[in-house]
Amino acid sequence: MLALDSAVARRATAELVGTAFLVATVVGSGIMATELTDDVGLQLLANSLATGAVLVALILALQPVSAAFNPVVTLAELVTGPVTRTAALAASVLVAAQVAGGIVGAVVANLMFDLHAVTWSTTDRSGSHLWLGEVVATLGLVLVVLMMSRSGRGDSIAYAVGGYITAAYWFTSSTSFANPAVTVARMFSDTFAGIEPGSVSMFVLMQLVGAALAVIVARALSDRDRDGGSHDHDRA
Repeated sequence: MLALDSAVARRATAELVGTAFLVATVVGSGIMATELTDDVGLQLLANSLATGAVLVALILALQPVSAAFNPVVTLAELVTGPVTRTAALAASVLVAAQVAGGIVGAVVANLMFDLHAVTWSTTDRSGSHLWLGEVVATLGLVLVVLMMSRSGRGDSIAYAVGGYITAAYWFTSSTSFANPAVTVARMFSDTFAGIEPGSVSMFVLMQLVGAALAVIVARALSDRDRDGGSHDHDRA
C-alpha cells in the first residue's frame, strides 16, 4: 500500500507541475501576444503555437511518470481500463492535482507580467456554437489519445497531441479549451486567454460530453479491429 501511495504521489506531482506549466504557457503567451500586436489573428497564432509546442515538450519529459494534464483524459483512461476502487481513487487524486496545478500556472503567469495574482476574467464565452466547439475539440483530443495508446504508439503521442491542439485552436469556434482543469484556471486571468466564471460550467459539461463520445468511438473502433479489422487491412 505504501508503494502504491508513493507511486500515486509521484504521478500527482507530475500532473500538478505539467498542468501548471501548460496553463502558464496558455495564459502567458496570450498576454505576450497582446503586448506585441493588436492583430487578433497573430495573437491566436502565437497562443496556439506556444501551447502546442509546450504540450510536446511536457509530455515527452513527464510521460515516464504521468502526462495527461487533463481531467477528461484521466477519466477516459480510467473508464477504458479496469475500474477498481484503487484506480478510481488514484484518478481523483490526479484530477485534483491537475486543477490545482492549473490555478498555480494562471497565478504565476499573471505575476510574470506584473498583473495581480488573481484577476477574474470578464471574457464571456457562452453560446451554443461555442459549446458545440468544445464537444468537437474534446472529442478529437481524447480520441487521439486513446487510439494512439491502444495502437502501441505511446512514444509518438506527444507530437499527436501537440499537433491536434495547435490545429484545434483554429478549426473550433471555442479555440479548443478541451480541458476542465485549464478551463477553471483560465478564469483566474482577465487576459487574452481568460474565460469568465459564469461560462466555465457549460464548457466543462461540454468537455465531459466530448470525452464520453470519444470513449464510445474508440470502443467501436476497437471492436471492429477485434472482429477482423477494416476492409483496407484485408486488402493490405
